[in-house]
Amino acid sequence: MFIAPKNTDLLLSEAQKEQLYFKLVEQINKDFSLANESVDFDTNISPIDLKIQLQEKIYKLIQFKFAEYLNLLYIIDVPESQIKSLDGSDIYELSEQVSFLILKREWQKVWFRNRL
Repeated sequence: MFIAPKNTDLLLSEAQKEQLYFKLVEQINKDFSLANESVDFDTNISPIDLKIQLQEKIYKLIQFKFAEYLNLLYIIDVPESQIKSLDGSDIYELSEQVSFLILKREWQKVWFRNRL
């Protein structure tokens, strides 16, 4: 049964432990590309760099390309209820929380695909 990790660091650690980190990065690249927001994370990117760069990308999308940001969330299939429950008063903190929701959803896709 899939149990989502409680934070980004635990999620990335679990992906590495299960030897699915490479596939997680590929899934992120694929979904961002589908949303026409290419990120091209190198599959050898360290987990801390992935976390930081993803958060920076989300921060910039929220600030400057909000429609594209919403489209990305739709394509990745982040639950709207989870997005609405976040406090948007601090954009930096919001980008960190949204990055975690994105990673959580992408991890869920990779995890299920490799369990079947």
